[in-house]
Amino acid sequence: MSVSGSRECGVGFFFIVLVVCLAFLTVPLWAAEEHEPKWIRVSSLHFAVLSDAEEKKAVEVVLRLEQMRGVCGQLLLRNKLSMPEPVDVVALRSYSEYARLAPPALASSAQGYFLSGDDRNYIVLNVADEDSWLAVRRQLAVLYLSYNYPPTQAWLDEGFAAYFSSVRVDNQQATMGGDPGGLIELLKAQSWTALPALFGMRTEAAARLAGPQRTLFTAEAWIVTHYLLAQNKLPETGTYFGLVQNQGLPIEQAVQQAYGMSAAQLEQAVKEHLHSLTMAPAAAERAGKTPILAAGEMQVPVPVGPADVGTSTVQVPRAEAQALLAEVAVRVPEHREEAMHQLDTLVEQPLTETVIAHRALGWALVAQNKFEDAMDEFHQALELSQTDPWTHYYLARTKYLMAQRGGEMFPGLANMMQDLRIVLDWDGNFAEAYHMLAMARVQGGGINSALSALRTAISLNPRNEGYLLDLARVYMAGKRWDEATELLQRLKTSTDPQIAGAATQNLDDLPTLKRYGLMPQHPNAAAAGAPGGSHPASATANADSDEESEGARLEPPPDKRKVQFLKGRLMSVNCAQAPAAILTVSEGGRTMRLRTEDVKSLLLIGADEFSCDWKNRPVVANYKAGGKSDGDLVSLEVQ
Repeated sequence: MSVSGSRECGVGFFFIVLVVCLAFLTVPLWAAEEHEPKWIRVSSLHFAVLSDAEEKKAVEVVLRLEQMRGVCGQLLLRNKLSMPEPVDVVALRSYSEYARLAPPALASSAQGYFLSGDDRNYIVLNVADEDSWLAVRRQLAVLYLSYNYPPTQAWLDEGFAAYFSSVRVDNQQATMGGDPGGLIELLKAQSWTALPALFGMRTEAAARLAGPQRTLFTAEAWIVTHYLLAQNKLPETGTYFGLVQNQGLPIEQAVQQAYGMSAAQLEQAVKEHLHSLTMAPAAAERAGKTPILAAGEMQVPVPVGPADVGTSTVQVPRAEAQALLAEVAVRVPEHREEAMHQLDTLVEQPLTETVIAHRALGWALVAQNKFEDAMDEFHQALELSQTDPWTHYYLARTKYLMAQRGGEMFPGLANMMQDLRIVLDWDGNFAEAYHMLAMARVQGGGINSALSALRTAISLNPRNEGYLLDLARVYMAGKRWDEATELLQRLKTSTDPQIAGAATQNLDDLPTLKRYGLMPQHPNAAAAGAPGGSHPASATANADSDEESEGARLEPPPDKRKVQFLKGRLMSVNCAQAPAAILTVSEGGRTMRLRTEDVKSLLLIGADEFSCDWKNRPVVANYKAGGKSDGDLVSLEVQ
């Protein structure tokens, strides 16, 4: 063999060995990629489920949640249920994944948990456990009742939640009314609280009950609610609450008028109903048969079946899914630090940086009262995408909280209102967005437009007494004294001591406001529900002529913000909400988001007319700061 041939043979052999080695090296990488969870989002009309499980399980979660929503609507006699706070669902394929996301106190629950918030609610499920959605039945009942039924006495809230906590659904039937945990035997063995005393239990007193007293209260509330639902007496119950809570009738008189029987007769009817619940199962057992239904249970066709619930499925990139999970975890105090560290890691890498990661970090910083740092995160999120509604919501929310804590005007009022309009275009049922928009409109001088937004918030979330308190204050700002007085008189009897105290104080301040047009100053007494403790009524004036229009405004309070100077480079112009525009200007290492309400009225230097196509242009801007990274334009010089 020649030398050249030997070399060729050696080179060939080396090449083969190299290919084989590379093949073995790459197998673990491919295998690891194949075993990485694939994330999907399955959406229906009312729910969106993020899941790493197979699509079939995620679709089933959506179906069961839609069915339970439908059952709850039937019980409340509502064709359409209101949900003024979004509900996000996470369905995890294994207990280990679920345990990492669950609060430590709930990690031992293999099914799931409900996480409430003032911006949205989360349902986290372990779909390795069959029927995991049953874990959130009670919380869903509380949620739907709160948003779709006027304020009630404590017994109905407790009774309805206990009743719904036994609901089960499948593809054909909904089973409900079962004993949620030994309550029938307890009621048969214990002496009952007299019905007027049960109905008279105030919410705060019921919340303090514990042990056997709490269990007995739940049992009596459950059986009364069971009777009312079985006898289709929910309309009469609504009449009863109107008589007691709105007209102030004594309980026994209201019971007589609403139900056509005395309180003693109603109590006896409930006890006879309890006895009837055990008759059918007992008769079946005496006949040697297994009862089809447990005591108290009834079956009805499900409101919606698999064919009625349309779903869509999309793939979710891994980095986005990680950020979404961390967005849940930062809301669990025990997981917050670790989740923030994970989010920091995600945003530091271009391949994993997402809008979701930045906004989740911003939310966590707001929870720590680090408002300026949070604003920076939200603005970085907007640099990645201007269309994420949650980022716009959190920007507005942060400004609201900054004003509330600092006792000042909303920073960047025009930007805040624009952010809220974007949110409401996305979700027209978001009650808190309407509330904040109303408060911003008051500060801008729009009394009637503020009333319109606030009434919408109240219609979506009728039990929020903070909204009602602000409604009274807007009435005061519009010099609608009689309406303000009537509402404040009702609120001063609230079971919430903060609401009652604020309403009482506002009533005491009314004469001064009427006479001098200014609210008295109360040191160390921030007005609950009003931004920054600065009372909307402190700037009373004539109301808008058109309640639905924001064009007919009052003269706003003077803007005392200092005009600041910025020399930098105009990176982009967003005219999506013309005639308004948002300019992104870079100066050194910082980026500012500057807004003008109308480009035609903007003082412009160095150009004949404004252009939405300007990019990478040196500019000089005068502006009034909103937050650390945004503000309202005063003038713009294009160089």
